[in-house]
Amino acid sequence: MSNDQAPTQEQMQDHLPPQTPSFAMLRTLGGIAMLAGFLVVMVFQWTKPIIEENKRIAIEKAVFRVVPGAASRKDYVLGKEGLFTADDANAQGEKIYAAYNDAGELKGIAMEAAATGYADVIRILYGYNPACECVTGIKVLKMAETPGLGDKIAFDPEFLKNFEALDAKLNADKTALENEIVAVKHGKKTQPWQVDSISGATISSVAIARMINQSGNKMYPLIMKHLDELKGN
Repeated sequence: MSNDQAPTQEQMQDHLPPQTPSFAMLRTLGGIAMLAGFLVVMVFQWTKPIIEENKRIAIEKAVFRVVPGAASRKDYVLGKEGLFTADDANAQGEKIYAAYNDAGELKGIAMEAAATGYADVIRILYGYNPACECVTGIKVLKMAETPGLGDKIAFDPEFLKNFEALDAKLNADKTALENEIVAVKHGKKTQPWQVDSISGATISSVAIARMINQSGNKMYPLIMKHLDELKGN
């Protein structure tokens, strides 16, 4: 064959790379996807009870930390529509944790609150004692504050003392706080409803006071309304 002669169709096919049948390739990829999905579901089902149990233990430890004297808890949902057990499908409101001592007496209520801090949203669990109408402790659940400054809200002992008996009394009508819970500059606290801020972390300190104040105005009147139910009377 001369150099000018065009190659035949058979010769061109001989030089083409082998092609993978599209159906076989799709079948293989589909099988891999199904296997991967099956494994993901299996791992989720296997780890779900472990994750739930770890979450339960962590919440219980936090509740017992912010409510002194607590030995057991019951979970409820509290809102304008009433008090519901946590497993009630018709429950509307916010989840709260009623904490009891060994004798079954109500020692306090733990609940979550959140507000924007310096870097991101700060979320806490805190305790409220209806007997003294005071906050009894806080536990930071989530934050992204500046290390060495804003993050002191989670562990600074002087700051945490603010919440050992922080005044949270309701007004005469039991409809709102008698005094707004506010943060003041470090060393300037003069009232039991004030929060002494951390030097260099004023924004984070203010966020803690603001979230408890907002939560208190909303939740404490409802707690008092359903106090007998929470006590088990």
